[in-house]
Amino acid sequence: MAESGGRGSEVLVIFGITGDLARKMTFRALYCLERRLLLQCPVLGVASDDISVEELVNRARKAVVDTGEGLDNKVFDRLANRLSYLHGDVTDPALYAELAKRLGSRRDCLFYLEMPPSLFAPIVESLDKAGLLAHSRVAVEKPFGHDLKSACELNAQLRAVLNEDQIFRVDHFLGKQPVVELEYLRFGNLALAEMWDRHKISQIQITMAENFGVEDRGRFYDGVGALRDVVQNHLLQVLAGVAMEPPVGPSADDLNDKKADVLRAIPALDPDLCVRAQYSGYTDIDGVAKGSQTETFVALRLEIDNWRWAGVPIFLRAGKAMAERVTEVRLFTHRVPALAFLPDRKKAEPNQIVLRIDPDPGLRVQLTALDAGRWRDIHLDSSFMQDLGEPLTPYERILHAGLTGDRQLFAREDNIEETWRVVQPLLDNPGKIHRYETGSWGPEEARSLLRGQHGWHQPWLPTDHRASQ
Repeated sequence: MAESGGRGSEVLVIFGITGDLARKMTFRALYCLERRLLLQCPVLGVASDDISVEELVNRARKAVVDTGEGLDNKVFDRLANRLSYLHGDVTDPALYAELAKRLGSRRDCLFYLEMPPSLFAPIVESLDKAGLLAHSRVAVEKPFGHDLKSACELNAQLRAVLNEDQIFRVDHFLGKQPVVELEYLRFGNLALAEMWDRHKISQIQITMAENFGVEDRGRFYDGVGALRDVVQNHLLQVLAGVAMEPPVGPSADDLNDKKADVLRAIPALDPDLCVRAQYSGYTDIDGVAKGSQTETFVALRLEIDNWRWAGVPIFLRAGKAMAERVTEVRLFTHRVPALAFLPDRKKAEPNQIVLRIDPDPGLRVQLTALDAGRWRDIHLDSSFMQDLGEPLTPYERILHAGLTGDRQLFAREDNIEETWRVVQPLLDNPGKIHRYETGSWGPEEARSLLRGQHGWHQPWLPTDHRASQ
């Protein structure tokens, strides 16, 4: 196996280019990269559909338009000229012989597997047998297994023919602007850096709420659930970025080493500190088993057992069919001592730092002022779009990083296995499933997790000024 460095790929080969991910995300990302003049190589699509290149181009055009992206015909024509197509069965060796013929002397490729995880190992093994992996990289979409054992097995299968630095594990949350920006906000600003530990922070809340249900994905979702779908990957990866120490250098391993330290310091979940729930009507959806015990909502408490964060309770929640669509990280400071100079000696409300990941990414610092004898919140808000300009979309960042060999935006093997270790007790002992109404903030039982702590706060929405639920 050869080392994979920071080279630019000669060809992007997308397995599954006729699938949902390509339709919803990939074609738009490729178009936007073309518009920014960041796409520098041909794109070869591979799938089982027996279609022409012209049909693929038509699908790509429709996909870009359907995402709401304004279409510049000159830009799209440049993208269309890069596209080619190969159809066949990914379990058939003849497909890889034909692929090698199409690639010719170009052997420095990014193979992007937009395929079911069960096909990752067979495809990679076939690419290796065809002599196509020595100087290439392989990007794989989540899920990376369905529990700790399967994740370890998948990693072992991939590592049998690839070096770790040739494997790019895609978690699109790592490509979101606020998640990328978090490292710079934390360590580039003394005002934040000095507050970021157990001496200043009393509690952390992370919320990922979606205001839509499972819809037409019932069969897929019922075998996954909220814990596997977004907590084990997205939210624990975000938490690692929130809690890590500053990296000692600029490499991807420098960054992932610090994230790994955080994940290793998280004790495995206590099922008694977790709440699972389903929204009303979930079991009526096509593809969902009658009597299903799959959760569409999960809330949990955990801690990080290290010197920076010991004793700080951390609460995560994620759910579908909730009141709003919003993802945020919220940190509460300790209270200041009672203010003796006031007519009525009292303590001010704690300050809060809020990083909104979706929608309208931004940062809020919430302060406290006294107005006519009553405490009042003052918000210092920054909208990243307004202050930093239009960002690359997550899949633009991820595709560009993969093509240029930048591993910063991809999850490393040990970190994936640590996140599965953390959630494994809840997979082994899931406990009772509760109910909640669509359009709510989840079941009452989730609020009981925070008894004696700050309650779940109403997330920061673009026009929202409410304090708590």
